Amino acid sequence: MSSNVQFLIDNWVLVAAAVVSGTLLLRQSLAGGTGQGISPDEAVRLMNREKAAVIDVCEPDEFAAGHVIGSRSIPLATLGSAPNLPANKELPLIVVCASGVRATRAAAQLRKQGYAQAQVLRGGMKAWREAGLPVEIGAKGKA
Repeated sequence: MSSNVQFLIDNWVLVAAAVVSGTLLLRQSLAGGTGQGISPDEAVRLMNREKAAVIDVCEPDEFAAGHVIGSRSIPLATLGSAPNLPANKELPLIVVCASGVRATRAAAQLRKQGYAQAQVLRGGMKAWREAGLPVEIGAKGKA
């Protein structure tokens, strides 16, 4: 038996703990931001104190059904070529979708585009509504 295999056998408890830990981290990451991002309360603080812009990456019909007041509608598919992203890349961005899954992908894409402070609203619009925060209905989004 090779020394690597013997090490794994001798330290099976440590190996099992490492596998379980890695699996849990990977599952959380693939869950679409359930453990990542900022809470609705943190988002409100960023909006009020640091003038954070809110980018909603939902589809237009979802956006019209309800969105954060003052948010910009930029569907995920058009994010790479969107003309209405803030010019100031140092500005904090709060990325929102229905549940946080699309927003996680969008925030990663925005960070690659130079928006270092792009953050996901953890739980998306569902969490925003559950927190009792105001929602605007209609298709108009900030340009």
